[in-house]
Amino acid sequence: MTVILLLFAAFFVGIPIAFGIGIVSSFQLIQMNTSMNMVTQRVFSGIDNTTLTAVLLFTLAGSLMMKGGMSDRLINFAEALVGHWPSGMAMVSVLACMFFASLTGAAIAAAAAIGGIMIPVMLEKKYDKPFTASLLATSASIGPIIPPSIPLLLYGVVASCSVAKLFIGGIVPGVMMGVALMVYSQFIGKKRGYIGRAVKADRRERIGAFKQAGLALLVPVVILGGIMTGIFTATESAAIACVYSLLVSAFVYRTLTIKGIIESLLEAARTTGSVLIIVAFASLFTWVLSRMMIPQALTAFLSSAIKSKWLFLLLINVILLIAGTFIDTNSAVLIFSPLFLPVAANFGIDPVHLGLVIAVNLTIGMCTPPLGVCLFVTSGIAKLPLKGMFKDLWPQLIGLIVVLLLVTYIPGFVTFLPNLLVK
Repeated sequence: MTVILLLFAAFFVGIPIAFGIGIVSSFQLIQMNTSMNMVTQRVFSGIDNTTLTAVLLFTLAGSLMMKGGMSDRLINFAEALVGHWPSGMAMVSVLACMFFASLTGAAIAAAAAIGGIMIPVMLEKKYDKPFTASLLATSASIGPIIPPSIPLLLYGVVASCSVAKLFIGGIVPGVMMGVALMVYSQFIGKKRGYIGRAVKADRRERIGAFKQAGLALLVPVVILGGIMTGIFTATESAAIACVYSLLVSAFVYRTLTIKGIIESLLEAARTTGSVLIIVAFASLFTWVLSRMMIPQALTAFLSSAIKSKWLFLLLINVILLIAGTFIDTNSAVLIFSPLFLPVAANFGIDPVHLGLVIAVNLTIGMCTPPLGVCLFVTSGIAKLPLKGMFKDLWPQLIGLIVVLLLVTYIPGFVTFLPNLLVK
């Protein structure tokens, strides 16, 4: 297990994850007297997969939607639905993040787009800064669970698992995370006297808000509907989402400019480049692990030491909750999935179920100290030191962990819809 320890040592000394993986893998190849030609071969074969095109396309689609002002329309619709409830603005924030997740599948994007609008509004209505900033961070973590989802897409590539089933499997866990945060918001809102809008939206206002947001809300329907019916693949759905978001934002809403399109293209290129370089070196790392028989050794050890799949799932939760605090979600999916998959298969765990357990764990890590990236985004918007968020953050994390345990130990929450809808 020296190679694993070297990898984590590289992370802790500050070497970028992709290069840390590459350096450790290359060092191990030298130790094994293997030709260094394998580095270039495995790196290029790791990204020689058409499914990975969807990473670029979903990222571009999400960026076009953000530049096109779809987040404003989603917030207005959410406010018309739940804005009058106790803690109404908090409820709007959570619901808007859930809607936004179905468009972009990115936690940081949700934290920036929804947080940038809702945090000033909530602070103006006398919501406490720690509650506001922490709620937007935890709500944004729903992004990679509700489809489309880049982490689930990467897991599907690594595990040779149906991306359609993974996407559908993320719906119920994502909704459960949102409901948990909304229940907490209601409880705190009543206790602290947080208010929503003074007047409940009438039917006419709700219909108007729905019409404004309807074209944006149609995106997940098109994506999931096409995948489930077999009309197009996950990659093709990403391309359709790009074209759709471009046409709607530029010619229907008329809020997307040439400058916005160029910025979206550059942003998508940068994001995809950073993801694919990790994918490339992770492929090399996985190949090295296979040559060293580490997955097989880990399977044999855990199978003899742990007799119950429930204990194995608990071990996964502990490892990933810790790892998710200092390793970004996409990297962790690529590092840990090849290690866990053989053991999970030995215990008879559905790969779709395992994929969602991994994803939920790692997204919780995105809003967990000390390095939860969503915390840094919302604390910056709220102009609040990170430690100032902790008091209100921990109860929210406990709610998300309860959802994680339900998803872990009741597989039907994940597998029911995919088995029902995807053949």
